[in-house]
Amino acid sequence: MASKRGRMSQEVNAGSMADIAFLLLIFWLVTTTIASDKGILNILPPKQDPNVPPPEVPLNERNIFNILVNANDQLLVEGEYLDNTNQLSNDIKAFILNFGAPTPEAMELFNSLPASLKALSNRDSKSSDHPMQGGAVVSIKTNRGTSYETYLEVLDNVKRAYYEIYAERVGLTSEEYRALSGKTAAEKELLDRGKENLPMSISIAEPDKLGGN
Repeated sequence: MASKRGRMSQEVNAGSMADIAFLLLIFWLVTTTIASDKGILNILPPKQDPNVPPPEVPLNERNIFNILVNANDQLLVEGEYLDNTNQLSNDIKAFILNFGAPTPEAMELFNSLPASLKALSNRDSKSSDHPMQGGAVVSIKTNRGTSYETYLEVLDNVKRAYYEIYAERVGLTSEEYRALSGKTAAEKELLDRGKENLPMSISIAEPDKLGGN
């Protein structure tokens, strides 16, 4: 009988293990930071009605800056092959600010620009007319074999060109301008003044099939 009591005293009481496990789970949920991947912050257009054809927007070819990325991540920019994107944002800025055939309203925009941005204007009649709506569009077209990394690199360079222009208009660096939240009246005024009459005109075409042209 004594030996039986000795064996029973060595058993572990597991009655509260479920409570302990539950408390540990709550502690883990409260203290753990779960990363949230927000992806690319792009505003997508509303879904088109399949029964209604999309409106045709006539654009002169000179007002479109074409960037093609094939399945091997090679870039064809305005008909010329590029080995990298080092010069891409500068080429885009020169295209946006070309002012080859400005309207009176676009000429007012040109006159309001700081001297550093005016210096980028080539006034080439074979390039974009002006950076106002429809006057200078940057088109990106990829292949279904294009890597996501290369697509993002190209898109980032295009956006960087615009943000550098916006920032220069208000006397900030590109990093400072992009950090503006717009939560205060002063920040919103800077954001609006940088983009005034100079929309970010980026067209992302549907990718070609793998191996297509």
